[in-house]
Amino acid sequence: MHPEVKAVIELQQLDSRIAELTAQIDSLPLQIRKLESELHEFIKNHEAERQRLAANQKARRDLEGDIQLIRAKISKHKDQLYEVKTNEQFRAMLREIEGEEENIRQIEDQLLEKMVEAEQLERHVKEAASHLEGEKARVEQESRRLQALCQADEQERARLLEQRLALAAQLEDRVREHYERLRKSRGSAVAEVRDGFCSGCHVRLRPQAYNEVRSNSTILTCETCGRILYYVEKAEPDVQPAAPASGASASR
Repeated sequence: MHPEVKAVIELQQLDSRIAELTAQIDSLPLQIRKLESELHEFIKNHEAERQRLAANQKARRDLEGDIQLIRAKISKHKDQLYEVKTNEQFRAMLREIEGEEENIRQIEDQLLEKMVEAEQLERHVKEAASHLEGEKARVEQESRRLQALCQADEQERARLLEQRLALAAQLEDRVREHYERLRKSRGSAVAEVRDGFCSGCHVRLRPQAYNEVRSNSTILTCETCGRILYYVEKAEPDVQPAAPASGASASR
């Protein structure tokens, strides 16, 4: 294979790997921020549940206080029953006591709802609290891993970029410029020829051009897309020798 053909193939392989590393390096900070955002959201939801539980507890205390006040009012009204002078006043006082007792029943229903809600909130808060430290440790560990991966990728990319400079220097100026122009405009500058077709644009080569490319003896480009072409000789399949006949036929 011509040295420059071999060099452009290796150069494209290097560029592909450098592009992969660059994409991964660019994505890692986003992954770290996503982890931190998930932890922040976890803590935020945990704090919101704690605040809801605190509000629930306050509401229950307020309702219990309201019941105490109404009961005190009922007790006062019952004491006043002995002081009324007419049946009308007595019946009015009884109606007021019944109304206050109905208020207590309504408040007790609200209190029961708050108690059911409190059980759920307490369970959620306890579960979140038990997982909080684990979440913090997980995010910290994964962030360290991603940061280490980013550093390793940057070192690997720097090493490959040095290799790329040395490899590109082996090319003639016209070949290097053509390669760079195709890489920027088409994404790839080198294409393998398979079964007479350019694998870059999938157009069939002329028979003469196909025969020339198969030799890999010089830099040749696709007449359609301009990519630098090369050919990989197909390996001949291994032919296994036939097994000797066995049994009665072999003995004859």
